[in-house]
Amino acid sequence: MGHKHKETQYYEGDLKGVFDTHAHLYDERIEPSECLMRAASAGVDKILVPADNLESSHKAIDFATRHNSDEIAIWAAVGVHPHEASGYNAEVEAELMKLLSDREALRIAALGEIGLDYYYDLSPRPVQQEVFKRQLEIAKEADIPFILHERDATGDCLAILTETFKSGMLRKNPGVCHCCGMSVESAQIMLKMGFYIGFDGPLTYKNNRRGIELIKACPPDRIVVETDTPYLTPEPNRGKTNEPCFVPYVIEKIALERGMTAAEVAKLTSDNGIALYEL
Repeated sequence: MGHKHKETQYYEGDLKGVFDTHAHLYDERIEPSECLMRAASAGVDKILVPADNLESSHKAIDFATRHNSDEIAIWAAVGVHPHEASGYNAEVEAELMKLLSDREALRIAALGEIGLDYYYDLSPRPVQQEVFKRQLEIAKEADIPFILHERDATGDCLAILTETFKSGMLRKNPGVCHCCGMSVESAQIMLKMGFYIGFDGPLTYKNNRRGIELIKACPPDRIVVETDTPYLTPEPNRGKTNEPCFVPYVIEKIALERGMTAAEVAKLTSDNGIALYEL
């Protein structure tokens, strides 16, 4: 006989006004109407849907414009992830610029995900760096915050961002370090440049000392919460498909580590998300 699968646990608290600032809701594992119904039941009333290439940028826009409602406000981000950097070219860039020029009608709130990923190295590192730099220029030209993806590339990422910052090419509110895995020391450099810090399911995992150190050190006005749906599911549902209704588990962990109530963290992180994306 096989092992019985753990039942999915749904949050039973009474949170309101929760903002999941990072959820790939166009993913084929997500059934939109049921997912959004569960999100609303968990107190989620705002979601940002990021992209990783041109195709998913269009999917994110389609999801945001089609499913935005009085119950849950939904926005999109457009951009090219480091995994997809090899596919970046002049045509892709022109299409991104076109989308950004009509961002209000298309409910686009950010550029992203952009950055560097040396863990998987799915695109050559010099190509990742070039595409990252170019999209940083686009964020400045379009005057829009961006979503930074950084994995196992902290040194090069900070070098590029610091150079961009020193040259005056970063906005006062540049964006968010999504699912930040940096040390407190590296994150402090990001904070000084004006970034917000995104916290996800891994904060709830056992022995994530770096995440706990970072949430304790992070200024309260720079903390946002994310699911990264369908990835990085928090405890107690780790291993299952993630969705926005699970973001309260991240909120509860932050509340525990910072000596706050879950309701206080929900309001704080929602207000921060609104400020981050200038909504």
